[in-house]
Amino acid sequence: MRKKPTFVLLAAATAVLISTTVASAQATSSLVTTGSPAGNTPQNHQNEPAVALDAASPNILVAGSNDFVDQEACPQQLAVNSGTCLDRATGVGLSGDYFSFDSGHTWTQPAYTGWTNVGCDPMTLCKGHAGPIHTLPWYFENQLVSFGDPAVAVGPVPGSNGKFSWGNGQRVYYGNLATAFSTTVEFSFPNPVFHGVVGVAVSRLDNPSLTSVADKNSWKPPVIVSSTTGETSFLDKEQIWADNAASSGFFGNVYICANDFRSNAAHQKGNAPVPMMVYSSTDGGTTWTKRQVTSAVTNGISPQNGFGYSGCTIRTDSHGVVYLFAERFSRSGPPNNSAHVMFKSFDGGMHWTAGTVTAVVSDPCYFVDPIEGRCVMDGYAGARTDLAASPSVSIANGAPTGAKATNEIVNAWSDAPALNGEFTKFQYSMNGGSSWSDPKQVSLAGDRPLYSAPAIAPDGSKAYVIYEADTAVWRGSDFTSPRPYHGVFRSSPLDSTGMPTNWTTEFNEPAGGTTGGDLRATYPGHDLYQERVGDYVYAAASDTYGVGVWTSAANAAVCDAIQTYRANSFAAGHHALPAPWPLTDCPPNFGNTDTQSATTG
Repeated sequence: MRKKPTFVLLAAATAVLISTTVASAQATSSLVTTGSPAGNTPQNHQNEPAVALDAASPNILVAGSNDFVDQEACPQQLAVNSGTCLDRATGVGLSGDYFSFDSGHTWTQPAYTGWTNVGCDPMTLCKGHAGPIHTLPWYFENQLVSFGDPAVAVGPVPGSNGKFSWGNGQRVYYGNLATAFSTTVEFSFPNPVFHGVVGVAVSRLDNPSLTSVADKNSWKPPVIVSSTTGETSFLDKEQIWADNAASSGFFGNVYICANDFRSNAAHQKGNAPVPMMVYSSTDGGTTWTKRQVTSAVTNGISPQNGFGYSGCTIRTDSHGVVYLFAERFSRSGPPNNSAHVMFKSFDGGMHWTAGTVTAVVSDPCYFVDPIEGRCVMDGYAGARTDLAASPSVSIANGAPTGAKATNEIVNAWSDAPALNGEFTKFQYSMNGGSSWSDPKQVSLAGDRPLYSAPAIAPDGSKAYVIYEADTAVWRGSDFTSPRPYHGVFRSSPLDSTGMPTNWTTEFNEPAGGTTGGDLRATYPGHDLYQERVGDYVYAAASDTYGVGVWTSAANAAVCDAIQTYRANSFAAGHHALPAPWPLTDCPPNFGNTDTQSATTG
């Protein structure tokens, strides 16, 4: 969430922020969301960042996040009467795109044209207008809305003969959720544009440069990947990967994994079918083939499915083997012992092996907030953590050539063997997932990580882990004590057996109070009651450096009026309306969460 300068100033150019460093760390930290104001909530809010590295030109990075920069400054009517700053039935996009051409030291957030709520009077409810935007282009023109959950990848461009080669250039893929454009309802049903309530779309841009990314026409129109789903499907938690090792027999293929929440994502007592889907493209993202990897048998009943799968990750090795990981949730809890499950494809995603359990994990879900109904770790009205223990995977596939591949697989996640004893776990495999190392703690003492992610150098020489963490014990119904929070980036060389030899802190963001982040200063835009920093973090690596992105609250201010509202709501068991109006009752930078990066480049 974020604060002030006017939209006219923001749209004037693609801003680049001066980097800041921490004296004791090796990495440089920079603001990724450079088009975001520091105030005018919820325009100042971003969460759930993703980042990808161009293997052929490793200095080039692309990132995405859920970005509310194009929304209206918090409307008084919504805030006071509904406890929200966001009217989601406006057709305004949420998928921010950002580029770095110096290994993550500086970032640019382009301005395009599209559908926006910026400039509307917060005393009224705005339904949007054409104007400058800082999110993905060509959605409004195609009667679509970019709906967030960003996933980014970079691969080779296909030639006129259909063959992929790095010599043809590099293609950026940006996958995200998509809905039909509407200014009357949040989700159109039946959908007049494509099958499904919420689908997955992919935008593409070739040969990114500082000039080309500023040009709307560099982007191809979005392609609906999930066009053959049922009309009640709600796709969610998608991830994307481009096979970027030239040694692979499926070099250039693009893969997307996602969960298909059917029956309009009803989740009725956990009994809605939610199969794991994989979509693959062999022509650079123009057309896609669908494969259902897990059964659609009703979750919560099937022993094989447990409570269901979510939190998927998809990657390839130097031979083109596709690896799909997801968390299979236990039917017990909270807390519960869920499982990381691995599926493999040896034919470019057409057929998949049965799932193999690679780790048993403990979800950080000792408490479910009674109002928002989500797992929380810092205290009631807290930041949700229901996907904290999901797998996040990287493979040393030797990209761009594949020649130096070790094909080591690394996995990191946030684990909770005990309340107030949460930590980031790291695990690796040197034999295609047939066996795995014992998971080891890699987070700092005192940190309680909400979300974690790894990256491994393509030549297998070094591993990196990014995580974001609470640093206070569980606060329960205490709404006045600080809930300090920060991001940490760590690395370790890997020996010839793939084992990390010395974890070093590359960047350690201050946490708490006036010197660092406080989770109480956050919220998701659509609900003033709950805190929010999103559902994941992300990392990427070349042979020479690593980069991580997280949601930073270092420049967000706690609002006493909001904390009183949260306390009153918790005590009442429901939203205790009327709620405060942040534009008058809070500091200007309440909710100002930013996407931040740390790079060793």
